[in-house]
Amino acid sequence: MADTRPSLLIVDDEFNTRETLLEFLGRKFDTIGAANGAEAVKLLQQRDFDVVLTDLRMPEADGMSVLDAAKSKAKRPKCVMMTAYGSITDAVQAMKNGAFDFITKPIKLSKLEQIIAAALKSVPAEKSPVDDPAAAFAREVIPENDSGFVLPGMGKNDPMKLVYDTALAVAPGRSSVLLLGESGTGKEVIARYIHDHSNRTGLFVPVHCAALTATLLEDELFGHEKGAFTNAVAMRRGRFELADHGTIFLDEIGEIDAVTQVKLLRVLETRQFERLGGSETVSSDFRLIAATNRDLKAMVDQGEFREDLYYRLCVVDLHLPPLRERKGEIPALAEAFVREFAGENMKDVSGISPEALAELAAYDWPGNIRELRNCVEKMVVLTGNKRIEKSDVPEFAAVPAVNSGKSSVDPLNLENSEKELIRKALAECGNNRAAAARKLGISRRTLYRKLEELQNE
Repeated sequence: MADTRPSLLIVDDEFNTRETLLEFLGRKFDTIGAANGAEAVKLLQQRDFDVVLTDLRMPEADGMSVLDAAKSKAKRPKCVMMTAYGSITDAVQAMKNGAFDFITKPIKLSKLEQIIAAALKSVPAEKSPVDDPAAAFAREVIPENDSGFVLPGMGKNDPMKLVYDTALAVAPGRSSVLLLGESGTGKEVIARYIHDHSNRTGLFVPVHCAALTATLLEDELFGHEKGAFTNAVAMRRGRFELADHGTIFLDEIGEIDAVTQVKLLRVLETRQFERLGGSETVSSDFRLIAATNRDLKAMVDQGEFREDLYYRLCVVDLHLPPLRERKGEIPALAEAFVREFAGENMKDVSGISPEALAELAAYDWPGNIRELRNCVEKMVVLTGNKRIEKSDVPEFAAVPAVNSGKSSVDPLNLENSEKELIRKALAECGNNRAAAARKLGISRRTLYRKLEELQNE
């Protein structure tokens, strides 16, 4: 039976990159690979594609040649250019010549999927929605990720300067790095920063451990062979394999179970593993970066986390301070988020007033950068002004900081204090109820009951 999925041509002269993209994108698309631009041009002459993903710099025929061949098609595919930071100017020129978008290497797979999805939903390429290449450039130099963190200018006394200096120092090596800090402080950004400044030629592959059950996590990490379990209709490579010559980022590493800890330790020691249902040993030259908002050392002392695995992970440890300790970043962060969400929501909003910034700076942001990002998005969506004003700031943010000595909650009112503690715990734990219950020192059942009581008020 014919494959009815969207067709995707992947063009890259780097074998590992091309094969990894074919494997990863082949789960959702009908993919064909080309080892160079000349081969891609021939394929474009032979058949139609919905999307062409092509490297920009290649010997013989380059990405521009592939773009020209795609533009000559009656059924013109959307073209997405892959490029290194050093040739972003050329990628912007490609967009002026009709490319849909571009993405920089090392490639973030989740972002690539978003770009391809947008290309498939877009108007025909002759009416490309990308009218401003400068906007695309801004998207690249301001990292996009779950925490929404951007890197503002830092002075020598900035609390993040040591983090970035250390990250830059360890980037060229292969040692494991453990990132510590509250939820929403930008740990994935630091992981990507380390990868981007390393010499590794492979992909940056993130895995959010807490989002998966133990069984699903094992399959995600190690992959499986055909027939390994029901519905395993084809061999699938896992994230460790996809991260060959690249970096795998294991977020919320403190949430993995004891069995997975043992398997992870073995992989770190040998850089080898077997896919589920298979006996063939697979090797992968990956670099591991892990992150957690939990106290792993305390978990080791309590027997909840393997000591040998802890020391494997914590060759280099970096602690990211919470946003309340780096409030000098709030103006740059808020301005960047305003630009981002104004563009996404097609709102004519530019900038944020000093009065609004003062309100934001007065709040302690228990949910850190993630909470600030969510707040700015809400303000941009709801405002009727040309810029964000003080009146747009939500009430929860327009209160004195918790650590300022002026609390908006009456400390003698047990009910209100309890509500505030629960709200802060959930925000600090990224709405992870199990983690919030641990932080509060109560059972999950108690927390669920209290949340139900609050909702019914």
